[in-house]
Amino acid sequence: MSHTSFVHAHAAHASWRVALAECQRQVQAQMKARGAQQDESGPFTLGWCYLSDYYAPASEAILDELHRTLPGVAWVGTAGVGVAASGIEYIDEPALVLMVAPLPRGSFRIFSGRQPLPAPSSGFEPYTALVHAEGSTPDVQELLHELSERTTSGYLFGGLSSARNRPLHIADGVFTGGLSGVLFGPEVGLISRVTQGCQPIGPVRTISRAEHNLVVTLDGEPALDSVLKDLGLDRDLPADALSRALSTTLVGLSIGAEDVPKWPGKFGADTRVRHIVGVDLQRRVLAVADLVEPGMNLAFCTRNAEAARLDLARIAMEIRAELESGPEKHLSGALYVSCSGRGGPHFGARHAELQTVRNALGDVPLVGFFAGGEIAKNHLYGYTGILTVFTG
Repeated sequence: MSHTSFVHAHAAHASWRVALAECQRQVQAQMKARGAQQDESGPFTLGWCYLSDYYAPASEAILDELHRTLPGVAWVGTAGVGVAASGIEYIDEPALVLMVAPLPRGSFRIFSGRQPLPAPSSGFEPYTALVHAEGSTPDVQELLHELSERTTSGYLFGGLSSARNRPLHIADGVFTGGLSGVLFGPEVGLISRVTQGCQPIGPVRTISRAEHNLVVTLDGEPALDSVLKDLGLDRDLPADALSRALSTTLVGLSIGAEDVPKWPGKFGADTRVRHIVGVDLQRRVLAVADLVEPGMNLAFCTRNAEAARLDLARIAMEIRAELESGPEKHLSGALYVSCSGRGGPHFGARHAELQTVRNALGDVPLVGFFAGGEIAKNHLYGYTGILTVFTG
């Protein structure tokens, strides 16, 4: 790609019309400034629109207005309990963020229920994909695996809508159910990393017996006894005290030796964090919010704000280091998808999470949202952040 920069905007207001008008003003001013620069060329073609769920009922009207004022731009996005821009978080308030990119038109394809994936005979090579979806979509994990297999790299990034009133996703139309997003060709340079928001509190164990979502034994020992040992709790803890202890304990699941967590350390990028959703006191069995199989790795964990902040700063610096060591040193724009359980107070102060990203990357055009589940590679994650930068 040629040296091109994205433009972005953000605004909050009780009226979506006022917020959208302000974002459009910011975008148009930046586009005008870009046009005056001799080293910037090419029309703006792809846009992102992330909406606070306060605006979700007006999503069709917002998209119509974007198409009217920026003809020729294809729009993708979703709605969430919060949205983000460079160094800014809008959580549980009416707001929207926009970003527009001057990508070559032949370098990407929008897909949705109305626009299917391009056929192999089309000549377009889908290398990576940005994906938006809803948590209520049946078999969403299987759909992600199928889509991953249709891309050359196998790498997906994105997240699930977290809107409380009307979950939706945008792909030149407003959709519910299924998947939508953008396929990118190999000429679109990007670097993406996963940051974990939880920290292991005990050693990694191997699931030795499992039934669907039930962890029966770990290394041959009852699963419940294992978590009590890691928490330093008595085996005969009263039921109410056990319930309180398990309500703040999660499990980190992974497959294979390459992503085994090191205690007391950090999870690898492929670890999927899931809730403990039930316990059988008689059988000493734990129920978790995912399917589990014998041979998988499991480590008990808790959310840890300081570990999450340090890990976010680490991946952002890794991205900058990779960018500066490669042939393409220009950072055009960025997307950040964070778990709705991470934003705001979890990092200690409003905007702290997004300011951590800005401190590492600089004031690059960036938008994102707080998701009901995060997508990276071909997995659906929880309590993570997915940071993706576009290079050119």
